[in-house]
Amino acid sequence: MKIAVVGGGQAAIAFAAKMRELDSNVQITMVSGEQSLPYQRPPLSKAYMIGDMERERLLLRPADWYEENRVDCLLGTTVEKIDGLNNCLALSGGGKLEYDKLLIATGSRPRELPEIIGGKLKGVYTLRDMKDADALRSEMTPGRSALIIGGGYIGLEAAAVFSKHGLKVRVVEMADRILKRVSSVETADFVRAVHRSHGVEISEGLGLDRLEGEDGHVTKALFADGSAMSCDFVVAGIGAVPNDELAKDAGLQCSNGIEVDGHTRTSHYDVHAAGDVAQFEFRGSNIRLESVQNAIDQAEHAAKVIAGSEERYVPQPWFWSDQYDMKLQIAGLNMGYDETVIRPGSHENGQSIWYFSGGRFIAVDAINDSKAYMFGKKFLEMGKDITPAQAKDPDFDLKAFMRS
Repeated sequence: MKIAVVGGGQAAIAFAAKMRELDSNVQITMVSGEQSLPYQRPPLSKAYMIGDMERERLLLRPADWYEENRVDCLLGTTVEKIDGLNNCLALSGGGKLEYDKLLIATGSRPRELPEIIGGKLKGVYTLRDMKDADALRSEMTPGRSALIIGGGYIGLEAAAVFSKHGLKVRVVEMADRILKRVSSVETADFVRAVHRSHGVEISEGLGLDRLEGEDGHVTKALFADGSAMSCDFVVAGIGAVPNDELAKDAGLQCSNGIEVDGHTRTSHYDVHAAGDVAQFEFRGSNIRLESVQNAIDQAEHAAKVIAGSEERYVPQPWFWSDQYDMKLQIAGLNMGYDETVIRPGSHENGQSIWYFSGGRFIAVDAINDSKAYMFGKKFLEMGKDITPAQAKDPDFDLKAFMRS
C-alpha cells in the first residue's frame, strides 16, 4: 500500500512514525514545502528565538531516522493538486505521486494584518515557522520598542521573551481583556499581573487603526482611540487560519478546516486529515484544536484507522504556555463553561482555576501547580466528576479522590 502525507509538521511525523510501527511494508512518502525536516514549533517563540536552542535540537527526528524507517521526504516540494478520482498528487515541478491512502496535515498559518493598514511594511511579523523566528532574533536588541498586536498565548510568549531581553514591550488587545477566547478572567488576571511586574505595558479594549512607516519600514502605530506610539517592529498574534485551500480545490468538505469524522476520514474515503487543519465534532460543537497534543494524537489515530482500527477518535486536550518563570498547564477544553473556582497552589506563586459546565468538571488551568494539572487531567481521562466545592477546598485530598 502506498501512503502519501501532505505536510511536514508535528502531525505528519507522528502519523509516519505510527504508520511504520503498525505496518512494516507500507510505502510512506511525505511531501513538505519547507526545506527542513519536520521540527518542533513551540520553542520558536521561546528557547529557539532567544538562542537557547540550536536548529538541530528542533528536529522531531534525526535525519537518519527517515532512512532507517523508510520514510521518503520530498522537501521543498508543494502539492499543486489532489486528484481524488485517480488517487494522485500533482507536485510542483511537474511530478506526480500516486497513493492508496492520503493524510492531509497542512496545519494552519497566522492571520496577517491587512495590507491596507500597513501589514506589509518591513518590520511587521507573524510567528509560525523557523524563518519567522530567525527574522525576529535579528530584532532583539535591548532598548528597542516592540509592539505586539493580540493578547493570546503566542503574543504573550513573545512579549515575555522580548521583555527578558531588555526590550520595551507593549501588548495591545482589541477585546476587553487578554486571553479572552481561551481562558477565564481569573487566569487572565494572573497572567496580566505577571507581565506588568516585568515592565510589559498591556492595553486592553484597544484596536489598531493602522501602521505607518518610513522608507517602507514600520515606525509608528495609530490606535482606534486616536493615540499613537513609535515602535521598531511589530508582531501580529491575532489567530490562525487553516491551510485547507488544497482540500477545497479537491472538492473535500471544508468549513473552517477540513471536516473529518470520528475516524479522521474526510468526505473522500481514502483521504484523512489531522492536526490544526482538521475540524471535528467535540461535545456537540465543530472545532479545530491547534495544539501539539492533538496533532500527535489525531495523526496517530489516522494511522490506526488506515491499519484497520474501527475505534473513534476521542480527544483529551491539553496545552501549555511558558512565560518568564510561570508555567501554565491546561487540561481539557473550557468551551461552554459557566462556573470557575480557584484552588490555592502548593506554592505561594501558584494556583489553579477549575472550569465547570452545568456543575460538570470540564477543564483546569494550573499556574505553577503541576500537581493540580496532573490530577485534573487524570480526572478528565477517568471521567471523575469533582464538584466545584471539592475543587476549591485546599483540604480536599485530590489523590485520595482519584483512587476512590
